[in-house]
Amino acid sequence: MKEQLKDVEVFIITMGPPRAADIIREELYRGIDRGILLTDIRFAGSDTLATFYVLSKAIQKLAPFHLVVAGRQAIDGDTAQVGPQVAEKLNIPQITYAESIEQITSDQITIKRRLERGIEIVRASYPVLITVHSSADVCCPRNARLVLKYKKAKSITELQEESNEYNEFYEKKPYLVIPEWGANEIEAEEQWLGLNGSPTKVKKIENVVLTAKKSIVLSNKDEDIDLLMKKLIESKILG
Repeated sequence: MKEQLKDVEVFIITMGPPRAADIIREELYRGIDRGILLTDIRFAGSDTLATFYVLSKAIQKLAPFHLVVAGRQAIDGDTAQVGPQVAEKLNIPQITYAESIEQITSDQITIKRRLERGIEIVRASYPVLITVHSSADVCCPRNARLVLKYKKAKSITELQEESNEYNEFYEKKPYLVIPEWGANEIEAEEQWLGLNGSPTKVKKIENVVLTAKKSIVLSNKDEDIDLLMKKLIESKILG
């Protein structure tokens, strides 16, 4: 996108504990212009509702914007809800399951979507949010020049652990400082944050380990299928 359009500035926003600054550094190595870490003890325990609220408030603070790019889903909840929820909160169109950008201009973007049984070509005007499918091309590789430029980039929390003499170095090179935004910076309401703002409550987590003790050869007859279902229910794999 930056190669095809002029005067484009790309931000990365990630929400997490201070160690999530590693994600921002990695993207600075790959061509991102600026990174912002959303971190606050009040964000802890957020479900998808509280997470999309924080992300949308941060994006609103960066307005005006043209394009928001998100992953399809997180690796923990696998709900694929946050991206679409952010679009709804921002009141902008969304294109999910994006596999590639077919065309991008200063006015609109054309996306190829990967669906379960084929593809779909969708065109939208800005602002718009897209979520990226796992079948998309891999992201840009690290740039050696950018690695040398940003290898000492640190978040505010990381800088607080350094000596005063070391901090003077960052005062001269502010582009190496990764800003941190908490609830106050994004003007978030307390009632929508963390556990208080999360209607989803995890009551119990159970680890199920499947082990093969014996093999059973089944045919496609109804009685064999019925036997299989009974075995699965008895072993609590189903039901």
